[in-house]
Amino acid sequence: MPGTTLPSSTGPGPARTPGHRSSRRRARRRRRMYVLCTVTAGGLCAAALLGAAGEWSDRDGVQASASRKPSPTANGPSPTRAADATGRAGDRSGPSARTSAKDTKDGKGTEGSADDTSPGAGPSAGNGIFHTARASGRVAGTGTIRRYEVQVEEGAGIAPDEAAQEIAGILADRRGWTADGHDAFQLVSQGPVDFVVKIATPGTVDRICGAAGLHTRGEVNCDVGSQVVVNLKRWNLGSPQFDGPLHEYRALIVNHEVGHRIGHGHEGCPGPGRPAPAMMQQIDGLHGCVANAWPYDSQGHYLGGPAVP
Repeated sequence: MPGTTLPSSTGPGPARTPGHRSSRRRARRRRRMYVLCTVTAGGLCAAALLGAAGEWSDRDGVQASASRKPSPTANGPSPTRAADATGRAGDRSGPSARTSAKDTKDGKGTEGSADDTSPGAGPSAGNGIFHTARASGRVAGTGTIRRYEVQVEEGAGIAPDEAAQEIAGILADRRGWTADGHDAFQLVSQGPVDFVVKIATPGTVDRICGAAGLHTRGEVNCDVGSQVVVNLKRWNLGSPQFDGPLHEYRALIVNHEVGHRIGHGHEGCPGPGRPAPAMMQQIDGLHGCVANAWPYDSQGHYLGGPAVP
């Protein structure tokens, strides 16, 4: 009819009431809150799991650290193994006896006396390179022949051939170990040897002897493996405990260390006024004995004493 407007077929649908719109908004809010709660809860759970994992990891680490102990090397020395007065290995607990505090006090006539720092002591450390003496000699003594060579560390200020001749003279002396009729020695410059006498700076002595678990502390000698390692300081200065010429003290060093090599142990003073055995640790004091470098006297009598550890 004219004047009447009909609804368009493409127009909007039925009008929504205010209550209906509020209901939909509440539903959307509930969905958002649900999602938010889910995410938050998931994050808290994840954090809790991570925290627990971290705690478990820390506990395992502490337990592992507490339970792990460094395994000793298969052939490593005992940590309590020490050097005695000559540097020979001893199964001792505690500090390196024979290189104790009494050996390092100044002005007491001991191993650490002021004289030890004099130029005559020689260098305190070297490069570890050794030169073998070219000298050689005939067999001295009868019985089991032990061939040896002499080496001197580079820069020690000692001619290897001169040192070798002095050592050969000591081992060939009739008051030495050849007097027993069972042991003989021969200085050689090449070929197979039974042992090597090395004269080394204190620092090198500490390194060589320390590798075998011996604590020489820059002061004493040692006998390790096939090596007789002589401390340059002792070779040059002797020991204030030894009342005799330097050559005699060198003889004591050689006789004591070689004595160990042929099976002799330590010995004590046999009595006041008597000669100290060559196998006595004379560097620790004479205990009433008289300083002596030789295992035998000129008549072939053994100058021994009671066995000591």
